[in-house]
Amino acid sequence: MELVNWVPAGVDTGLPSASRLYDYLLGGGHNFAADRALGEEFLKAQPNARAIARLNRSFLRRAVLFLIDRGVRQFLDLGSGIPTVGNVHEVARRAAPDSRVVYVDYEDVAVAHCRLMLEGDPLATIVQEDLTESAAVLAAARRTGLLDLAEPVGLLAVGVLHFLPPEGDPAAVLGAYRAALAPGSHLALSHFTADLQPTETAGIVEVMKRSANPVFPRTRAEIAALFAGFDVVDPGVVPPPLWRPERIADDDPAKAGLFAGIGRKA
Repeated sequence: MELVNWVPAGVDTGLPSASRLYDYLLGGGHNFAADRALGEEFLKAQPNARAIARLNRSFLRRAVLFLIDRGVRQFLDLGSGIPTVGNVHEVARRAAPDSRVVYVDYEDVAVAHCRLMLEGDPLATIVQEDLTESAAVLAAARRTGLLDLAEPVGLLAVGVLHFLPPEGDPAAVLGAYRAALAPGSHLALSHFTADLQPTETAGIVEVMKRSANPVFPRTRAEIAALFAGFDVVDPGVVPPPLWRPERIADDDPAKAGLFAGIGRKA
C-alpha cells in the first residue's frame, strides 16, 4: 500500500479511481501506483488516451470562455476531479475576475487537494457531494454563498456522465439541475462514445471495470439527448476538436473518443 503525506486518512490507494487516472494521463502527480498501472493498461487499449484527455481539458477551457462571453459569472463543476493546470476558476478569472466557482466531487483525494488549493480563496470552493444527488449538491452549493440560482449558471459536466450506468439515468440527473437553473444558464458536456473508435472504446470499458469507476459509453444520439430542455449552440454535439477550435490543429476528430457540446436554457 502506497503511503504519501497528501493522502487523506482512509483512502484505499490500491483501488484505482477515474479522477486519479485522468490526472495521470494529463501528466499530473496526484496518483498512486495502482492508478499508473491501470493507466498503462488504458493506454494499451486506447493509444490516443493522453491526446483524448488533453482534448477534453481544452474543450473545458473553451467552454468556460464561451460562457464568460455570454455573461455567465458563476459555475457549478460536477465531478471536477483532481486539481490540475487550467482549472475552471483560473480560466474564468483571467477573462472575468469576479467569476465564482463551486466544484463538486465525492472522491476524497480530489476534494482534499481542491480544498488545499482553494484555501483562502473567497470566490471558489468545493463541496463533497455525489453529483447524482442534485438536491444535496445544490443545497451545499448555495450554502457556500457562491451560487445564486436566480442568476444564470454555467453547469459543467465535462468527462463525468459516462461513469453513470443506464440505471443511473443521466438524463434525469441533468433534468433535475436544469429545473433549478435560471434562464440564460448553460450546460457544457463531454462524454465517452464508442461511435468513433468502437474497438478501442470496448478495451477502455474492460480496463475500467478494474477501477472504482466503470465506464458506460453512449452514442452520439444518446449524448445529444442529454441536452433535453437546452438549446444546443453551434456547432452542435461534435468531437471536441471540432467544437469552436481556436486554431487549426492536427488532431483527428475520428480519434477523439468523445462528443461534446453546449446548450442554453431559454
